[in-house]
Order: sequence, then structure tokens, then C-alpha cells
Amino acid sequence: MTRARIVGFSGNITRPSKTSAFVDHIVQEIGRRNGLSARSWDIEDLGPSLVSARRAGALDDPAQAILQAITEADLLVIGSPTYKGSYTGLFKHFFDLLDPTALRGKPVLLTATGGGDRHALIVEHQLRPLFGFFEAFALPTAVYATDRDFDNGVPVSEPLLRRVAQAIGEAETVLGSRAPLAVAAE
Repeated sequence: MTRARIVGFSGNITRPSKTSAFVDHIVQEIGRRNGLSARSWDIEDLGPSLVSARRAGALDDPAQAILQAITEADLLVIGSPTYKGSYTGLFKHFFDLLDPTALRGKPVLLTATGGGDRHALIVEHQLRPLFGFFEAFALPTAVYATDRDFDNGVPVSEPLLRRVAQAIGEAETVLGSRAPLAVAAE
């Protein structure tokens, strides 16, 4: 039998990254609470082949493996830092390489981070339409976090943690309803 796979991907281009740590925190929490396989990557993990790739087949083997993990995941947790009101350019470039049907029906928990409240609508005005194009199932609750929600890169604010818990609950509901599809006999 195969277990459901929870995959996180963040659009950060530097390390260490609050966004990457936030996405991984959510991915690991869902995995831990449900006994599921959980793994996260970021733009840096894709390596140098991403920049010159004009199609998915032009990615090198490590980047191909990440792309495959994303398309085969049972649940995606997506996050991006906010740059001038939107996600990062390399984040968009990576998703431009995917076949438009690659994420059809896939549950996606949307997250973003930014310096302040001014960018809070990135999840609704940037990320949700992007994953809508792919016909993914973006969960109703998206999570935006600001610098003040973290202490040493760890999410600590009670309102943020409540919103994360709400989004995780939605993810668990979707995973539970998809269980017959996620667990297949070998």
C-alpha cells in the first residue's frame, strides 16, 4: 500500500527563509498528525537548470524529481514570500513549466509571507488565480503571515496559529475524503 504524500513547495530564493520554514512547519504538522509522508522543497532545491528551462523536460534530474513529487502529491502546501505584491518570478517560471492539467483536482493549501499587512491579499489575488488556472482545489482557508507572526523563524502568534489550524483541518477533511484514492493496493 502507498501512503498519502504531503508535499510543500515555497518560492523563496534565499536561505534561511521564513517562508520555507513556515511551509515546512505546516507540511510536517499535517504529516505528523495523520501519519503521512511529508517533504518540502524550495526554489533553491531546483538548482541551476530552472533558469534556462523552457519546458519541464529541460530540467535536470533533481529538479525533475521535485516536479514529479509535486504532481504526484496527495496534498500540496504552497508558499511564497511577497515581492511587490506578488509571488517570486522563479516560482512562477517553475509553474509555467507544468502541463496545465498536472494539478487538476489536487488539494492545495495556499500560504504567503510578507513584511506587513499591505501584502495580505497575495493569497487571494495572486496564488488562488494561479492554481485556479491549473484547476487545482485551493482550500478555502489561505494563510498569510507577517514578520511579527514569527520569533526566530518559528510561527508564534496566536491568530496565525489558529488560522493554520483551521487550514490544516480543511486539509485533513479533504485527505480523509480522498483516502480511497490515496491508498491503493500494490
